[in-house]
Amino acid sequence: METPEFVGTVDREGRLLAAAAEEAGTDAKVPTCPDWQVRDLLRHTGMVHRWAAAFVAEGHTSYHPDGGLPDLDGTDLVAWFREGHRNLVDTLTSAAPDVQCWHFLPAPSPLAFWARRQAHETTVHRFDAELARGRTPSEIDPGFAVDGIDELLLGFHARRRSAVRTDEPRVLRVRATDTDGAVWTVRLSPEPPAAARDSVPAADCEISGPAARLYLSLWNRLPFPAVTGDASLTALWREKSAVTWS
Repeated sequence: METPEFVGTVDREGRLLAAAAEEAGTDAKVPTCPDWQVRDLLRHTGMVHRWAAAFVAEGHTSYHPDGGLPDLDGTDLVAWFREGHRNLVDTLTSAAPDVQCWHFLPAPSPLAFWARRQAHETTVHRFDAELARGRTPSEIDPGFAVDGIDELLLGFHARRRSAVRTDEPRVLRVRATDTDGAVWTVRLSPEPPAAARDSVPAADCEISGPAARLYLSLWNRLPFPAVTGDASLTALWREKSAVTWS
């Protein structure tokens, strides 16, 4: 996917998130984030949108702290979220392709990183908001889901901070059943996971299913669609894979 496509996804998914949150009400529980109500979801995602936009708009070349969570609720909070989301979309749309700023995963450019990261951030939390509303969530394009699995396995969990580790070497395979060539091998050990887009002849455990379902299950939003082999590796993923804000 190209940067304009990611920006379009940020735009669409943020508007869907706001609409779902407004309909659900800020008191509604978020089933996929048991400690959160919709107000927490809006505060968090709105803060992240502003934090991301600031890197691109202000050109911070090193880590810059976020602005904290607002003391807002109800319609004021929804309006605040929409304002920050609109600013993020406008910032990404108008930024120079060669803008230089801090980013934390490998990417063709800082702008490409922030557009992609916020597309996935917003999509996952849109899913959260739509579940809180109580109706069937909007679909996720399989190609976009495959990109999100790439980002999660080859990006986030390649970092030193990943806690998905095993005492002895193990192999986890992830296979999208609706997308050609979408197979990942994740080699687990006492070191951070080493993932690649390939398929080995043997794996200790395989997770398989439609790309969108895999994407959401790897982000711990849904149960794994199908598991063969040693299910303790999926339990390890559930226990250790959460990407937390810090």
